[in-house]
This record gives sequence, C-alpha cells and structure tokens, in this order.
Amino acid sequence: MIAAVRPHGWDFPLFLHVFGAMTLFGIVLAALIASVAGLPRATFSSLLAALPAWAVALAGAYWIESDEHLSGSNAAWLGIGHAVLEPGLVVLLAALGTAFWWRRSGKALAGRFAAGLSALYLILLAVAWLAMSGKWS
Repeated sequence: MIAAVRPHGWDFPLFLHVFGAMTLFGIVLAALIASVAGLPRATFSSLLAALPAWAVALAGAYWIESDEHLSGSNAAWLGIGHAVLEPGLVVLLAALGTAFWWRRSGKALAGRFAAGLSALYLILLAVAWLAMSGKWS
C-alpha cells in the first residue's frame, strides 16, 4: 500500500536500484556456482559482468536516497545497504582478481579463493536484501 502513495518520480530510480541489486546477486551466485563447478573462464566472466550491475545498484541507491531526502537518515536498513554495497566492491574486485589468477594459472587454490570470496559477498548481499525488504529500524 505504501507504494501506491509514493510519488511516481521515484519509480525509475528505485527500479534501477532494485534491478542492479538483483542482477548483482544473480551474477555473483552464477560466479559461485561456476567456481564450485571448476569453470575458471565462466567465473571470471561472471564476476566481470558484476561490475556494471554493482554500478547500477549504487547509482540507483544514491539517486533514490537523494529524491527521498534520506541522506541524513539514521535508519539501520540504509546503513546496512551502504555498508554492504560500497565496501563490497573491494570483495568483488578481490574475487575478480582471484578468478583472473585462476584462469591464467589453473591453480586450484585460486579457484577456492574465488569461490570463498563470491560466497562471502553473496551472504553480505543477502543480509542487505533482508534489511532493505524488512526496513529494519
């Protein structure tokens, strides 16, 4: 019901944020599955595709935050979202780097690191997803 009274000007930035975040989650999940299956090229390609999805999710988040005047908010769900999305780029880049290392060297250790970092980021994204959907206070 809240969505019915939301101004329609917020629809597109919210759509961009949700689309980027869902795509990011799916791509990281695909990378995790590919790394567990022992496919270094698919893991690297998936994680490389996650970077634009991350950028769309972040841009949409800042856009909707600006439109809704939430920049000074102390809401826990907003803080969790920022704490996962922004520093999560470091985890994403580390997973991408290890996937590149795995693809070039063929070392199983690199594949395990890529899988572990992908799983870690997937868990963090799931926590942010729960926080955003439940609007934890």
